[in-house]
Parts: sequence; C-alpha cells; structure tokens
Amino acid sequence: MKDLINELQLKNERLESEISFKNGLISMLSHDSKELFGNFLWIIEALEEKTISEEDFFNLLPQIKSDAQKNLQTIKDSTSWLKTQYGEFKIKPEKIIVMDLFHHFEEKYAAKLKEKNIKFHFKGDSNAFVTTDRLLLDYVLDKILDNAVKYSLPGQDIYLQEVTEGDQVILSVVDSGTGMAEKYVSTIFTYENPIFQGTSGEKGAGLSLKIVKNFVSLMRGNIQIISAENAGTTVSLFL
Repeated sequence: MKDLINELQLKNERLESEISFKNGLISMLSHDSKELFGNFLWIIEALEEKTISEEDFFNLLPQIKSDAQKNLQTIKDSTSWLKTQYGEFKIKPEKIIVMDLFHHFEEKYAAKLKEKNIKFHFKGDSNAFVTTDRLLLDYVLDKILDNAVKYSLPGQDIYLQEVTEGDQVILSVVDSGTGMAEKYVSTIFTYENPIFQGTSGEKGAGLSLKIVKNFVSLMRGNIQIISAENAGTTVSLFL
C-alpha cells in the first residue's frame, strides 16, 4: 500500500511538473511573439509616418535582428520538444561511442570555438560508450556545449569529460567561464531564472535548459549543475 502511495505521489509530481512546463512554454511563446511582431510593426509604421529618420531606422535593425534570432531559436527548441509529445515517439537506445560524440561537436563548433579562441578537449576513456537515444543526447549536449561557449571568455578551455561508474556513465561539460551565483543555480530549470548575456553579447530565451531537463528524464537519467560566479560551470549527465 505504501509503495502504491509513493508511486502515485511520484506520478502526480511529474504531472504537475509537465503542466507547469507546458504553461510556461505557452506563456513564453505568446509573450515573445507579441513583443517581436509589435516591434516590427512599430518600426515600420514609424518609418512610414516619418516619426523616425532612415538613419535611426537602420540603427535599430541590429537589435531587431538579435530579437528575431532569439525568437527563432525558441521556436526551434519548442519544435524539438513537441516531437517527443505527439505521435508514436519512443526512445530508441543505441550504443554511442563517447569519443565519436566529442569529434562530432568539435567539428560542429569549430567556427564558434575559433572565433572566441577557445580550445575543446576530451577527458576520459576514449573507448567508453553510452547506450541511449542518439537524437535526445545530441540535443542535450548541443545545448549544454552552446552555453559553455556562450559564457566562456576568449582563451579559456572547455572539456567533455567521461567517467564510468559501474553501469552508469557520467558525461560532463566543464568550462571556466563566467559561471553564476549559487542563488541562480536552483532556478535554472524554472521560468523564474534570469537571462544572462554571453561574453560576446549573445542572447538566449532561457528555454533550452528546461527542454534539456525534460529530455534527460526521457532518457531515464539525471542532470546536475555546479557553478560559481566567475569560476565556471560543470553540467553533468548521469546516464
């Protein structure tokens, strides 16, 4: 009886978490879309009515472009999540060599890493592997690495670290970038967390890590974030 009650409580907590996530996502998409299109209409109407000069119009375009890129990323992230919610989506576990993952992201992020003069290293067993869904793991590591690059300063190093403990594989993305104060770490997966700019002014919507947590749960894993202000961040996946 006690086990049944605990199971029901766990299911109830998961349901409440999913409802909160979906409500927050809908609110974010609605707010950001209204803000972006509102700004588009305002700047076009202002130019038509000659309440701003052409020079001021063109000066505002970089900000409009930045906001549009942020909103496009939100839509892409939302689409990735929606694919796991409808139809016959099922986890497809397969053997994935960790070193292959490293080389994949090393190539994918080559331009960004070069732009910031950041070196990307692998630490661990080069023969290690993890058995999980490739698409979900690719998305999760992509978003974690993207944040590591975003919040690292030029010349700093980033590591993909692998540790195997029995049947569990721990994959960590370790950076020595700007990090964050401990009070923000506990809110990172909620819609209350603040949005920080990257070291080169990069902007995000703050949605990707919320989807990351959802995908890690689908993979039956756990995620841990350890961070300190001006001392870097370590994001670990326990798979």
